[in-house]
Amino acid sequence: MQAKTPEQTKTIMTDLVLPSETNPLNNLFGGELLARMDRCASIAARRHSRRIVVTASVNHVAFNRSVPLGSVVTVEAKVSRAFKTSMEVFLDVWIEDRESGQRTKANEAIYTFVAVDETGRPVEIPEITPETDLEKERFAAALRRKQLSLVLAGKMKPKDATELKALFE
Repeated sequence: MQAKTPEQTKTIMTDLVLPSETNPLNNLFGGELLARMDRCASIAARRHSRRIVVTASVNHVAFNRSVPLGSVVTVEAKVSRAFKTSMEVFLDVWIEDRESGQRTKANEAIYTFVAVDETGRPVEIPEITPETDLEKERFAAALRRKQLSLVLAGKMKPKDATELKALFE
């Protein structure tokens, strides 16, 4: 399998916030944004693996800014790291000002997907080769996040989490 770059997985989805998607404060429902992010991230994961992908976890979501009714929302996703059968996808959510067109980062999230075959069994995927400084930063942090998740789930002993230990030494 040939390694890919995060740029090759880049997925951008732009949409408008409609009244049926808002809460009583006329802001986008958090669950609606999660669904948009899940769809965008799954396309990025599929572009990387060229396989069926399933959401394994939502590792992090930051709702830093509300998304008002009528906003143009852009969700951008890229695979930040690939492991044996799973991959981490980092998402950035942008709001476009209606008058100036200026984009502001509103939210971000990190999802994990697993590539599977037609029977639902995990399959191996290509590696990812980061190119930009941001891609390299996210690539390195992905291993720390994975080790932390494994330690918290009891699937890895803390003493074996080399990347986490390195943070404190």
